[in-house]
Amino acid sequence: MKLHNPFRTALIATLGVGVGILVITSIESLSTILLYVGTALFLALGLDPLVSWLERRGLPRWAALLITFVVVLAVFAGIILIIVPVLVGQISQLVVQIQRLVQSAINQDWNPVEEVSNWLHEQFPALDVDQVFQYIENWYSSLDLGQVGSAAGTALIDIGAGIIAGFTGAIIVLILTIYFTASTPNLKTAVAQLVPASKRARFVDLSDQITASVGFYVMGQVSLGVINGVLSAIFLSIIQAPFPAVLAVVAFFFSLIPLVGTLTGSAIIILTCLIPGLGSPLTALVALIWYAIYMQVEAYVLSPRIMNRAVSVPGAVVVIAALAGGSLLGLLGALVAIPIAASILIIYRQVIVPQQNER
Repeated sequence: MKLHNPFRTALIATLGVGVGILVITSIESLSTILLYVGTALFLALGLDPLVSWLERRGLPRWAALLITFVVVLAVFAGIILIIVPVLVGQISQLVVQIQRLVQSAINQDWNPVEEVSNWLHEQFPALDVDQVFQYIENWYSSLDLGQVGSAAGTALIDIGAGIIAGFTGAIIVLILTIYFTASTPNLKTAVAQLVPASKRARFVDLSDQITASVGFYVMGQVSLGVINGVLSAIFLSIIQAPFPAVLAVVAFFFSLIPLVGTLTGSAIIILTCLIPGLGSPLTALVALIWYAIYMQVEAYVLSPRIMNRAVSVPGAVVVIAALAGGSLLGLLGALVAIPIAASILIIYRQVIVPQQNER
């Protein structure tokens, strides 16, 4: 191809690259805001089925919205007023117990290194345990403790800043969620106006299916988390596991993560039951049996019944979507990946496939 004006072509190409870089940089700079907006939209779609259900019972939309917001705020306030004091008390007990273990190690009343060494000698007689500990001691001696202390102080500051930023972000997401939930019909109408009138009815039907699918998925996942959290609180209190309230909250939040959430939360709970002075191997074994049974019940009984109104997604697609979403956006990406995959499947089944069959 002959270029009649190389300078103009190069200039346009350079400007195009510059605009692309500017767009990418702007998206990176606004990533936190976009994350807040995406989370709020996701939660708003999860509340929309509840609002629609109240509207079908004869309530005006403003009353349905008011009841929904009051219920949501009451639940969060109840969690804060009831669970947070218990969590603070139990976390304080955990810190005290860790301090006791450290103090016992300093006073040589409890020597964890010796206990681990004896256990390794018993379990792995062919292993040169003394050589392993010598390697660890040499590595520890090579550390610059001044730099380690400085890094630890910086990490504590970063953790504190992260907590403040998380609290601020939660308030912003809550405000945006209320706004998006209240204005969901207007948002749908505004988006539909961008579609040609001849295809608008079909677009509205597909968008309603997609939003309903996402909403039922969010409500179903939260329901599974609540069931796991409540049952964990009851069971862990019965077997006298350490910090049952804290572990129940762990079970709830990890149950919100698809695929590996329940398994990861259960592993954390079981390992907590093995903390010396707090739990016991028997308690951990009983917890292991309980969560092994619960995961089977959740997979084959609870999840199919609760998620029956959401669009079914093949297992391979679920795994791929969750891994891709987690790699791109972390925890939030793993949460939203499955409903996004379900939305894509709706478009594929009801738009792309029929168009291909008509050709």
